[in-house]
Amino acid sequence: QVQLVESGGGLVQAGGSLRLSCAASGRSFSSYAMGWSRQAPGKEREFVAAIRWNGGSTYYADSVKGRFTISRDNAKNTVYLQMNSLKPEDTAVYFCAAGTRFIATSQADFGSWGQGTQVTVSS
Repeated sequence: QVQLVESGGGLVQAGGSLRLSCAASGRSFSSYAMGWSRQAPGKEREFVAAIRWNGGSTYYADSVKGRFTISRDNAKNTVYLQMNSLKPEDTAVYFCAAGTRFIATSQADFGSWGQGTQVTVSS
C-alpha cells in the first residue's frame, strides 16, 4: 500500500505559476510510475500527466502540454508538477497518483490516490 500526500496548491492569478509536490511512502517509490489527475467542480476526474519509474518518459494531457512539467526525485520519494501559464480552466482539485507498474500513460494506469490539493486560478 502506498500513501500519497500532496502540497503546494493555492490561489494564483491567470498567467501565474504553482508547483505541486507529492510525498510518497509505504512501498518502493522508484519502481512505479507516478502521475497527476484533476477534478473540476461538476466534472469527472481527468488525466493530467504521468512519469515513468525512472523519469525517462513523460506523458501529458493535450490541455496542459507545453505549460505543465512533471518530474520526480526518487531519492526523496517525491513527484512534482510545475504549472506555468495557468488559466482559469485549470482550476480544480489536483490528485497525486501512483501507478500499478513501471509505466503509466493514462488514468487507467493509476492504482492509488492522494487526498488532493486545491488549485484556483483567478481571471
